[in-house]
Amino acid sequence: MKKILLFLTLAFATCLAYSQKPVLSLVPQPVSVTQGDGYFVLNADTRIVAMQQSLDTLAKQLALRISHATGYKTSSRVQLLKMVPRNTIAIALSPASSLPAEGYELEVSSNNILLRGSTPAGIFYGIQTLLQLFPKEIESASPTTAKWQVPVVKISDHPRFGWRGIMLDVSRHFFSKQDVKTFIDNMARYKFNLLHWHLTDDQGWRIEIKSLPKLTSVGAWRVDKTGTFGKFSAPTPDEPRTYGGFYTQDDIREIVQYAKERNINILPEIDVPGHSMAAVASYPELSCTPGTYSVNSGEQFMIWPSGGHFYGLIDNSLCPANEKVYAFMDKVITEVAQLFPFEYIHIGGDETARNFWEKSEAIKELMQREKLKDLDEVQSYFIKRMEKIINARGKKMIGWDEILQGGLAPNAAVMSWRNMKHGAIAAKQGHQVVMTPTEFAYLDYMQSDVVMEPPVYASLRLKKTYQFEPVPDSVDPSMVKGGQGNLWTEQVYNLRQAQYMVWPRGMAIAEILWSPKEKRNWNGFVTRIEAQFPRLDVAKIKYAPSLYDADFKVKKKDSSSVIVELIPEIDGLSLHYSFDNSYPDEFYPAYKEPLLVPKDAVLMRVISYRNGKPIGRMINMPVAELKKRAGIKQ
Repeated sequence: MKKILLFLTLAFATCLAYSQKPVLSLVPQPVSVTQGDGYFVLNADTRIVAMQQSLDTLAKQLALRISHATGYKTSSRVQLLKMVPRNTIAIALSPASSLPAEGYELEVSSNNILLRGSTPAGIFYGIQTLLQLFPKEIESASPTTAKWQVPVVKISDHPRFGWRGIMLDVSRHFFSKQDVKTFIDNMARYKFNLLHWHLTDDQGWRIEIKSLPKLTSVGAWRVDKTGTFGKFSAPTPDEPRTYGGFYTQDDIREIVQYAKERNINILPEIDVPGHSMAAVASYPELSCTPGTYSVNSGEQFMIWPSGGHFYGLIDNSLCPANEKVYAFMDKVITEVAQLFPFEYIHIGGDETARNFWEKSEAIKELMQREKLKDLDEVQSYFIKRMEKIINARGKKMIGWDEILQGGLAPNAAVMSWRNMKHGAIAAKQGHQVVMTPTEFAYLDYMQSDVVMEPPVYASLRLKKTYQFEPVPDSVDPSMVKGGQGNLWTEQVYNLRQAQYMVWPRGMAIAEILWSPKEKRNWNGFVTRIEAQFPRLDVAKIKYAPSLYDADFKVKKKDSSSVIVELIPEIDGLSLHYSFDNSYPDEFYPAYKEPLLVPKDAVLMRVISYRNGKPIGRMINMPVAELKKRAGIKQ
């Protein structure tokens, strides 16, 4: 009798455990998810079948991914199936499906897995979701042990926006061809479909233009500096210009093809007329200001006042009054257009310092001849000519929102970065818009307190990024193509730091651009991205743990003392602090209410705990910094 009771108890416990549905932590969140009971169990005999020849590459990619992680010799083949056999993962195109072009339907049963999409793009995104349903060990590049099972589920999914991008600036710091490929891989896992590639700027020209060889022999190289970008000492004539690099046209073709295989388009950016020091250093005759120029190495050369009227200490702009500039740009655009299949070319158009234009006799003559009333119209004249060059090469033009100034080129699209307002203006004028406002989408901004981060001029916490809404209430949604996050790399020296800056804020942008607006929920998102962190650990992708860092809010009590408030970004944290220079742990005071900083304290330390375990980083906050923020002179 006892044996029977024991057997029944174990059987009941096993059934109970089996019937408990696992928590799915998918990013971005799908449109529709219906969970069932049980699992599909992957083993050494599992096979992958592509039902159309056009899906063969995707089937092979999935088989390779599974083989690397499991050690199984998982194979794939092309075969038309009437029914999906047991122990099979099948992928199929369903052209008659009502799914949008990038949509998919994923059905996991205990017997098999069927993934349908109306296009290969939809199949690709469905595979990314399927991989997230596997245990985290699927992210391993070498065989590992795990319980290789996928929960039974039905998912129907498609993106909210067609333009889901991240910009990578490779001018301020150069990223190798392999770095760019890795960056593309990281984007693809969260269903981004566009890499905005910022290829030229004051600190380097990164794309080979065969008809203009000095752009890379001169413009791609500068003095190597380490420290805080923008505050470097000016290079001396004897310092070698050995830092930099560029992508050959063969490199470009290889990366474009690599991205295409991951359903990512590449938008090239040639930033003009400002941000052109590397071009002017290569061909000084393109400037309005005669002189000798060199590629900027990170020393200050412009002033960015709060009013936004940029003042150049050195003329870093192409000259709109110089016909040689248009011949130069025609050569550049001709070769760029041949390398990138994507329909748009980004022309930049931002942050032009015009103080040298004000002094230029050639500019004055241009204004008189073309009846241009101000320098806004001078830039507009330049941008409109750029659009004609771009259109003549079969491409469309997009630029930063400053291209609105002085009158927008007739068919141009606008990338709104300064705020949402400029994008709304462009949309109401009938121009397509991509929203990427600094307050939500600038991934180079500090994501924790400045005492924890490389110093940049602004902060952007994860929670703020998740509040991004690309379509303003007053704008026709059809005019908003989508949005993107931007990673400028002045303070980003390598791929690991680039990853740290993008993730997890990139996950927030991915969800905003893919998932239905009505499904957005901050607490639910936090739970899901925390489940992503172990997967990133296995994949060896760096990410920021900043959501566990307290935010500091200070106010002055009197002429010599301050009150500090600690604000957690997520729920469930216990913040412990000290003022005595020691390192706090869970036995130290827990923050309950705003604190008066002790008169003679010099350092405040804060660490976050959850469920009795440290989860955040130790923050070392100088009291002098708190007083400075409160406006107390010391």
